[in-house]
Amino acid sequence: MPPRPDARSFLPLTAAVFHILLALADEDRHGYGIAREVAEATRGDVHLGPGTLYGTLVRMTKAGLVAETEPRPGDDRRRYFRLTPLGREVAKAEAHRLAGLVGLARGKSLISRSRP
Repeated sequence: MPPRPDARSFLPLTAAVFHILLALADEDRHGYGIAREVAEATRGDVHLGPGTLYGTLVRMTKAGLVAETEPRPGDDRRRYFRLTPLGREVAKAEAHRLAGLVGLARGKSLISRSRP
């Protein structure tokens, strides 16, 4: 078995990949559920269309960041995905990277703690 890649080797993530990882961080979801979670979490600012969503999920599956789960009983049409341990590590690494950037922006008075 090849060694597991370092989570930092995936960084920086595209917005679509990071949003999908965040959507799967608390529970398994099907494609539409992922898109809906992203839209709700971003107050409608981010919309993942089917092409972007499923194309990204295919690439993320090949990279080992997400995995397709077994079909749910009585729900054979939907494909459910879950975060893998590597996917969770990558999401954490990206969150820490972005938090560092936010800290730099605060230090330069580009943003404040409160939202405008």
